[in-house]
Amino acid sequence: MHSYKKVIVHFFSGILTGLTFAAVCQADGLEWRPLFNGSDLTNWQQVGPGAFSIEDGLLKSSGGMGLLWYTPQTFADTEIRVVFRNPGGKNSGIFIRIPEQPTEPWMPVNRGFEVQIDNNADEFHTTGVLYSLTRANAQPSMSDEWNTMLIRLTGDRTQVEVNGIAVTDFSEGDQVPAKKEWYEPDRGPRPNAGYIGVQNHGEEDVVYFREISVRSLKD
Repeated sequence: MHSYKKVIVHFFSGILTGLTFAAVCQADGLEWRPLFNGSDLTNWQQVGPGAFSIEDGLLKSSGGMGLLWYTPQTFADTEIRVVFRNPGGKNSGIFIRIPEQPTEPWMPVNRGFEVQIDNNADEFHTTGVLYSLTRANAQPSMSDEWNTMLIRLTGDRTQVEVNGIAVTDFSEGDQVPAKKEWYEPDRGPRPNAGYIGVQNHGEEDVVYFREISVRSLKD
């Protein structure tokens, strides 16, 4: 009788484990929503110099310094997944927490956060940090092919992983260094909800994006 009960327990335990795994797989797969469709710039708008274009299904930056931003909505309590390629360590970034619709490229710099893409910069300006505001907790190895950045917005907390390595964990009120250069962002609080965008930088900074997707962290 004891062995029979153990078989039943293991049987239902296996079912529950399988259901849990299926739920996790569904969360990882089906709930991601692409913002970039791979064919055109529907729902995206350029401000400032430079441009983004579509090349072989990829989003390609040129010129700068400008910003391509997603127009339909703001984002809070959200994960953002960005798959990018910057051969030679070119400069770009993902803007988050932009408080209002941008009409020029410097408002997002000074009133939102830029999650930096730049493999060759120092620990306050390298890929995965909040540009000039946070020091990298790690500097993951980068590929000249595809890299994945995961940005997690939870209330006023911002976390960034690059290729599965935690680079940034910042909350409002955490200490930041003083502003040193005119082009660095103004210090001060950012909103919990904001628009997101992609930066095009200098003439030589050609960066490709294969995926920009989001999923909600709200119940």
